Amino acid sequence: MLGAGFALAFAALRGPPLLRDPDLVGAALAGFVNPFSSGYALDAIFCWCVLTVWVIYEAKAKRIRHGWIAPVLGIVPGVATGFAVCLLLRRRQEADGKA
Repeated sequence: MLGAGFALAFAALRGPPLLRDPDLVGAALAGFVNPFSSGYALDAIFCWCVLTVWVIYEAKAKRIRHGWIAPVLGIVPGVATGFAVCLLLRRRQEADGKA
């Protein structure tokens, strides 16, 4: 629910400005306008990197399938949604006894 909540909040906050000006590069760089936002943006980028490495590891070590969805969702809407989906996929596969 937290991942879905984040996705909805992200769409509500970022959707209207992107519809007015669909400059994706400019939107991404807007996260680096000052030292504070730069720190938060860099944290999100590295969290996405950690999530991606974890998904790749679990795909090989535990044969978790469809994990590639998590890093994609980690880009848009964000890592919170990607991580939540990763945990749900993992839990479902482990409950089915396939992991």
